[in-house]
Amino acid sequence: MFGKKLPAAVLWDMDGTLVDSEHYWLASEKSLAEQHDATWTEQDGHELIGNSLYESSRIIKAKIGSSMDTEAIVQHLTDSVVAKLVVEIPWRPGAQELLRELKRKKIKTALVTMSMHRMALEVVNRIPFQAFDVIIGGDDVSRGKPFPDPYLKAAEMLGVRPQDCVAFEDSNTGLRSAEAAGTKAVGIPNFIEIPMIPGRILWPTLDGVRVKDLQKLFS
Repeated sequence: MFGKKLPAAVLWDMDGTLVDSEHYWLASEKSLAEQHDATWTEQDGHELIGNSLYESSRIIKAKIGSSMDTEAIVQHLTDSVVAKLVVEIPWRPGAQELLRELKRKKIKTALVTMSMHRMALEVVNRIPFQAFDVIIGGDDVSRGKPFPDPYLKAAEMLGVRPQDCVAFEDSNTGLRSAEAAGTKAVGIPNFIEIPMIPGRILWPTLDGVRVKDLQKLFS
């Protein structure tokens, strides 16, 4: 029957998709650059969105001429953003409402982020309900987005097939990862435009999206 199949799981990117934290990253990157008497523009920050944190830190290190090693930059930025998220978790429109419906309907969920696992835990632990069955952080995979590894690992840990899952992403890099894994990948552009290519699914927002809308992806 049309639209009857439920997703086996819904896989969520975190920064910019679940929570509106990209501006926290931009501010932290800019602050680090200023500590090195270097310039960091909004465009510089936008170009990193969706990348693994290790790849981003390599780019930052080269751009600002830092003597800090990549791992130190990763931890410094993570600490800075976590400190902001502890004060407030800014949800993306519609994300919490859809997540609550998924849990009511007992549909499995995973958080699939290129942020550190410990940072993802900080966010998840502050959600006022049991939101995620599995968390995959950037330090949980050897190859980050745009490789399919993070989404493949999430599906494996949930015991489901990637092609039976829906994945939400706000960046081209992340969407390529979810698409390569074989999920029903949906792009919800936030800070940066996602190019439209044949077969790609783009939605303007998750506001008002319900499980019945996800079922239609499998029709």
